[in-house]
Amino acid sequence: MKTSQALVILDAQANMFDEEFCIYKADRIIKVLSSLIEEARGKGVLVIYMRNNGGEGEPDEKGTPGWEIHPLLRPTAKDIVIDKQNPDAFENTSLKGYLEAQGIEQLVIAGMQTEMCVETSVRRAVELGYEIIVVEDGHSTFDFDDMKAVDEINRVNVELQAIAQVVSADKIEFK
Repeated sequence: MKTSQALVILDAQANMFDEEFCIYKADRIIKVLSSLIEEARGKGVLVIYMRNNGGEGEPDEKGTPGWEIHPLLRPTAKDIVIDKQNPDAFENTSLKGYLEAQGIEQLVIAGMQTEMCVETSVRRAVELGYEIIVVEDGHSTFDFDDMKAVDEINRVNVELQAIAQVVSADKIEFK
């Protein structure tokens, strides 16, 4: 079954869920992402995982446990995993070529980190002409001293409404 829609999961790697320094509302994000992935697969929609290759000594250094996709979100043989080195999922990756080859026109985007990879990848996808649905409750980031995750999530959701659909996970329709 061919579809013109794909679910793109950004950086759903084990390091994002580390007990010592974990993304905001991690348990909820796992549930939302799991549900989206299951629903997409059930409708025959392509699931693409973008996995960040961190530098040496970083929590997501390639080949380390933190670099692996979270065990509860693990890809199947039918899913696509594309490695990246930058916040922009399209920069120096095979993503655009793969989407073109599959005839994908609409991307449902979720994952981590809100203010980095999610925001940057959504903006780039729009520039490239894709129709975008941002999963409003399907992305997260960390609390830092100078930035609260909830504020950043809200800011990004509001700003992206100008260029993309921003929809809660329970309202996403895979086709």
